[in-house]
Amino acid sequence: MLKADYITKSFGSVQVLKGVSLEVAPAEVVCITGASGAGKTTFLQILGTLSLPDSGQVWIDGTPVCELKKDQLADFRNRHIGFVFQFHHLLPEFTALENVCIPGFIAGDTTETVRARAKELLDFLGMGHRMEHKPAELSGGEQQRVAVARALVNRPGILLADEPSGNLDTHNKEELHRLFFRLRETYGQTIIMVTHDQSLAARSDRSLTMRDGLFVQ
Repeated sequence: MLKADYITKSFGSVQVLKGVSLEVAPAEVVCITGASGAGKTTFLQILGTLSLPDSGQVWIDGTPVCELKKDQLADFRNRHIGFVFQFHHLLPEFTALENVCIPGFIAGDTTETVRARAKELLDFLGMGHRMEHKPAELSGGEQQRVAVARALVNRPGILLADEPSGNLDTHNKEELHRLFFRLRETYGQTIIMVTHDQSLAARSDRSLTMRDGLFVQ
């Protein structure tokens, strides 16, 4: 589903990634751990096409994404990659349902199709009774579930998550962790997560540690 080959990235004189490679199979759940500053988030941003590498290539479902032009890349990202961040970034003036629908509308799908997919996801995530509520009326855990639904509404091949439970209490963190594995079991979702949470890393199919811009044993 994903292949990254010898990715390098520097910011000024600081080389953050020093030739990182990774292959991820369909429906695999992979966690990337490591100390702050190791390069984890930079690598995830490159996998998600939010940043381009200085060298190397990324293939997602066979497409060499670093070769796509800007408009092609934006369309590919919208349709094929879902993102979940530590902070959910929901738009406060819209309901949960409307927030989830936004990527589908950007993709140009019909209102009926997008709303049906959004409702299905919110029901699956236990948020069916809260879909008409705005973010300020939802708990932190509920807001993060809405963010997960938004990431999945276009049925992306890959879900990328950067510290997705880092802003949640213990109960909601555990609920979110279980949710990721339910997504894999129900939808065959491929998931790559950056996390400091060792319990989440231990439950994944593979846990990789990054140090000084490289994966280590």
